[in-house]
Amino acid sequence: MGGLIGAMLQKDSSRTVSLLLSFAGGVMLSVVCFDLVVEAIETGIGVLTVILAIAIGVAVIYILNYLIDKHTNPEVPHIDANHPKTADALDELIHSDHYGVHFAKKDSKFALMIAGMVMACAIALHNVPEGMTIGASYASNDGVMGSSALVLAVLIGLHNIPEGMAVSVPLISGGMNKPKAVLMTALSGVPTIVGAMLGFWLGEIGALGLALSLGFASGAMLYVVFGEILPQAILMYHSKLPAFSAIGGMLLGLFIIFA
Repeated sequence: MGGLIGAMLQKDSSRTVSLLLSFAGGVMLSVVCFDLVVEAIETGIGVLTVILAIAIGVAVIYILNYLIDKHTNPEVPHIDANHPKTADALDELIHSDHYGVHFAKKDSKFALMIAGMVMACAIALHNVPEGMTIGASYASNDGVMGSSALVLAVLIGLHNIPEGMAVSVPLISGGMNKPKAVLMTALSGVPTIVGAMLGFWLGEIGALGLALSLGFASGAMLYVVFGEILPQAILMYHSKLPAFSAIGGMLLGLFIIFA
């Protein structure tokens, strides 16, 4: 959907995307903190094990993001010493701007392939843990699509629409034909499915697997929300509205979980 919208409009509203991201981040924060983490603790494995799994999830996603940024940011002209230390646009977050630079310069197919692989890895870093939260939540409900898993699936889907726009817009602007750009955007959603399968598989192993899966995915999501989504939302729209939007998302999440 995001790819199609991007292909039709070839632009995005920073204000709308900012508020949508912060709202989705707030809902995901509620679901992670008040549902998934609680379920991980209720497995009886021990709160220290859950805390360790959360910390590992945060650390792994941070380190992998840092390594990708370190090797790709110097190739993007406008990212210099004066640039914020976090992404202030969606195309930076998923490195489609990096691919766009190579495409616009008409670099070799090998260079484009490497840039495409970098973009795929950056998207996977966000989509795999997102999918894991859905799969682990599904497993924790004995294979029944409970409210938390369904809400996560819907919210992550909505959250990925502007990300899809961020993939397709620079590709089309760089000269790629629209059908190919939309297809590449659609393929970028595959890591979410892989993550969901992984989260469900770990959750089916037993109490320890479920606790580790829920903990790791929760930690990864916490980093994505606090380390990327919220800072980026504020940088995209310099206002207090993203904060209120995130709070509104948290309140909606609480209502969905406990209503």
